[in-house]
Amino acid sequence: MTSSAPRPISLITGASRGIGAACVQQLQQAGHQLILVARDTTALQTLAMPDDLVISADLTDESQILACFRQVQQHFGRLDHLVNAAGMMQDSALALTKSANLAAHFQLNVTATFLCCQLASRLMLRQKCGNIVTFGSKVGENGSSGQAAYCASKAAVSGMSKALAKELGPQGIRVNVVAPGFIDTTLTAHYNAEQRAQLTSQTALRRLGTAADVAAVVGFLCSDAAGYITGQVLAVDGGLVL
Repeated sequence: MTSSAPRPISLITGASRGIGAACVQQLQQAGHQLILVARDTTALQTLAMPDDLVISADLTDESQILACFRQVQQHFGRLDHLVNAAGMMQDSALALTKSANLAAHFQLNVTATFLCCQLASRLMLRQKCGNIVTFGSKVGENGSSGQAAYCASKAAVSGMSKALAKELGPQGIRVNVVAPGFIDTTLTAHYNAEQRAQLTSQTALRRLGTAADVAAVVGFLCSDAAGYITGQVLAVDGGLVL
């Protein structure tokens, strides 16, 4: 009698809410064993299945990222998928954007993603296979007025991910970018009804996106069906035109 294949081990950052939480549900349904990472331990424990690993970590602190991956190594000894869902977005006109705001965007959206990719790839290189999903944005590709800091950070994620796809591909590791349009989550809760109506009118499907819409694409990228896809920026935007 042959043994069944081991369950995929997948780490999701920013797993406590929004798109990250939707990715948790998507991958749980697909049978993955998860490592849930965020600052809100209570929310993570609510989402976690009994055999999932919950790690409380502030990803703006490099030492906490290192500690997180040490736990993964000790607990599982391997990693199959990394989903970098943690991120921040603060709207600000160029004239009013402080350097601290720009630095904060890059610290979480870019540096934390880079470090997670670096540490995850070290585990994946041992098994000569793996999959990394990063998060760009529609505005990171096309730009958006009043979001220069956020757009710059997301454009950096796209460029970094394409480079990693080329570097890690020969070792069997795929790297792709998911670029959402306007997604109705707590991150965009400050948008008023008029702004939402305008964005809806600019979207071909005439509705705003949901976290589940994005998680479905992440689920696809974390499946064997996406085994020949790497170095791509996949827009999940309903046909949004900015």
